[in-house]
Amino acid sequence: MASKEKAVRLEQKVRWEEKLNQRLSLLADKGAGSEKISKDTTVKQLRAKIRETDKRLRAIEEKQKKIEEMAKIKAEKLAVPKKEQGKKGKTSKDQPADSKRQEKKKKKKEKKENPDKD
Repeated sequence: MASKEKAVRLEQKVRWEEKLNQRLSLLADKGAGSEKISKDTTVKQLRAKIRETDKRLRAIEEKQKKIEEMAKIKAEKLAVPKKEQGKKGKTSKDQPADSKRQEKKKKKKEKKENPDKD
């Protein structure tokens, strides 16, 4: 499994670049032209591994940046004083004394008890 740590990936990149430079110097010593060097499979593989490592390093940096940003946002939220939050649902101050249905029931009951009011 590939490493997800930045330091390890940087070491891998250095190692791949060293191997690529060794291979390029070997091919240059043999007298290979630039076309032959660019078509060499080992050179292609090493360059691909370097690209892959660069891509992974960018992803690691983006992830670190996002983590720092989220930590900053969290710190800002914690710094702001919270309003008093009650239990879930409405408090007795917010609710009217009786709902409309309860008021209708009370009126109906009063009419039954006192039919002369109407």
